[in-house]
Amino acid sequence: MTRKALGISIFTLGLAFLVLGAERTSAQGPAGAGAATATEQASRGSHSLNPIKWIRKDSKNSVDSNSRGDIEKKLTPKLQAAGVLPANSNATAACSSFTALNECLAALHASHNLDLNFACLSASMTGVHTTADVSGCKAADGEKALPLNKAIRALNPNADAKGATKNAEQQAKDDLKDLGS
Repeated sequence: MTRKALGISIFTLGLAFLVLGAERTSAQGPAGAGAATATEQASRGSHSLNPIKWIRKDSKNSVDSNSRGDIEKKLTPKLQAAGVLPANSNATAACSSFTALNECLAALHASHNLDLNFACLSASMTGVHTTADVSGCKAADGEKALPLNKAIRALNPNADAKGATKNAEQQAKDDLKDLGS
């Protein structure tokens, strides 16, 4: 009886290897005449699985770290003249907790347009608390970063968060476009 069970289990195991082996070879791609052409066509249409290659360095929204400091230096007087940035501050210090410069500029414009505390808005958007006092902020809990419209809504529930976000993002785009970046 055990010999019969052993024979059945070996047969089942062999059948499983046969089925798995057939699936594996079919996943490897075509073989034979024209295989190189089929593989080349498939590789052109497929996307890389490497997430580093998903980030485009030539993107309009990306600003490399070397030129970001230069752009922030050029933006500081313009933002101070418009009243968006206080005279005793600079764009580099204000945007230090933001990963994207355009997000920082949009937050600066939104805080100026809606008369919101920029430190509170920045802490809500980034989840990072700087040396600024955010104890009086309603939504600056540092738990998780919020998008601009949700951060505005959390700080001022009566504001038109969607419209204010759209306006602030357009102003940030214009700031960057004026500098040629």
